[in-house]
Amino acid sequence: MTLALLGLHLAVTGVLLPRRLAGSTRLQARPAAGAALWLALMASFLVALLLAAHHAVEPFAHDPAGLVGLFPHPEPAGPVAPHTHDWWLLATAGTAIATVVAAVGARAGRARRRHRAMLDVVAVRDRRWGALILEHAHPTVYCLPGRSSRVVLSRGALRLLDERQLAAAVAHEHGHLRGRHHLFRLPADTFALLFGPLPLARHGRAEVGLLLEMAADDAALARVSRSELASALCALATSGAPTGAPTSAAPGGSLAVAATGVLARVRRLARPGSGRRRRRLASRLGVSVLPLLPYLLACAPHP
Repeated sequence: MTLALLGLHLAVTGVLLPRRLAGSTRLQARPAAGAALWLALMASFLVALLLAAHHAVEPFAHDPAGLVGLFPHPEPAGPVAPHTHDWWLLATAGTAIATVVAAVGARAGRARRRHRAMLDVVAVRDRRWGALILEHAHPTVYCLPGRSSRVVLSRGALRLLDERQLAAAVAHEHGHLRGRHHLFRLPADTFALLFGPLPLARHGRAEVGLLLEMAADDAALARVSRSELASALCALATSGAPTGAPTSAAPGGSLAVAATGVLARVRRLARPGSGRRRRRLASRLGVSVLPLLPYLLACAPHP
């Protein structure tokens, strides 16, 4: 019964919910909470997978078997194996996952450091915009997150955008830096690396990236108008390269203002209003409970 419950949970979180939540306007109304929900789904899937593997190896090591133990059921006929070594299994699995996350983060960090070192040599600091100006013909605006963060404007962007559009693009990048959005993308990228074809991995990585861009858009709206930000996005996205296509000016590990979901973001900016604040507590509770749900299914205490 425990394996059946965990299998159902894996199917729901890994396949059904991702297909239902992809492109959800409700999550886009509160993008930071939406990104946290996707990460909570990934964490819940991982916990359920580890517990399912443990119960498959030691099917009689636990009593009661999941939520069945919360209802009347016959007592076990024989002795139940103690949980003496369970923490070793959890520690090993946690260490393995942390190692993969650290490896993905280190790779992105090395790419940012290499590009940062190049920028410090070839780019010129502009005090007006608080950014580095890169001599590059393609219009692009991006940031390099991390301890020594940078906001970068290409010379092409300075020629393309007017003053208010530039202010909107720079405010968007500062929203990424203040929100530390690269740390949210790291677990999503790692999960996609581990479970590539799984709908939760495919949709989750794309949706987390899009929602973080929308969160940075919301941060920029404290300084500029919706129309100014939307016009900057459209100008950068239609300046010569296909929307979302990488350019030689924007490296891996960076966050570019017009690199993800420009059409969806412009449509969102055209919709009046913002997220519903009264649902903040409920969304936080949902995000907190999701990773614990597999444990309740597998290890609920005897009443």
